[in-house]
Amino acid sequence: MVMLGSEQLPPLHFPVSHKVGEGTRHLRLRTLVYLFLKHAFEDIACIGSDQFVYWDPTNPKVCLAPDAFIRFGNKNEDFDCWKVWERGAPQVAVEIISDTDARESIWDDKLDRYRRLGVSELVWFNYQTPERPLRIWDFAGDELLERRLFEPWAQSRHLDGYWLPFEAENGDLCLRLSRDPRGRQLFPTAEEQYARERSAEAEGRRAAERALHEAETRQREAETRQREADARQREAERRIAELEAELRRRS
Repeated sequence: MVMLGSEQLPPLHFPVSHKVGEGTRHLRLRTLVYLFLKHAFEDIACIGSDQFVYWDPTNPKVCLAPDAFIRFGNKNEDFDCWKVWERGAPQVAVEIISDTDARESIWDDKLDRYRRLGVSELVWFNYQTPERPLRIWDFAGDELLERRLFEPWAQSRHLDGYWLPFEAENGDLCLRLSRDPRGRQLFPTAEEQYARERSAEAEGRRAAERALHEAETRQREAETRQREADARQREAERRIAELEAELRRRS
């Protein structure tokens, strides 16, 4: 209970869910970011996706639900919602822009809420604007300042990698984190890592089979050459014996 003078007020309720429509493409892109962040950092950070984040313990009406967010310092664990006064502010938050978010007035309001939340790095990704899909804001002083990007990628100041738009096999333009700015060393999801390992194992087996086949071929070729050499040797010995016999006959 909350005390106000001698009056007891009921405790504040911080909701953990709210039904909001989400397109399937947005769901895929959001889930992808959550999965590769979780696979990469779950041993050293808590990772969330679409959970409510509260920063004012006196007002449950002000909150955000980032498409992905990460807070370093503890191993990942389950949680229903995120309360900054209990867990600290996320260092990184990701917003995958929907049609409603794209409106400037809506985004300005959301940006102000991220400023009050105190997030250090805010990643904005809009797959519907391929000419400029990526934007980054950094917390400086009491403000979130947009970073000037001169490349299609941007180095994360909290994660050991680069944010970049990346075209998936299904044609989706998605947000990825890579150890290099060209996207050659993407941070994988657990499923992608498993597929990589299975592919590497299969390639290893194929390489071993090729090496064995080549060794067996070389062995057969060597045996064939040896048989041919033995045959030539026997033929030479037979011919020498014939010549010696002919010499003895003539003498």
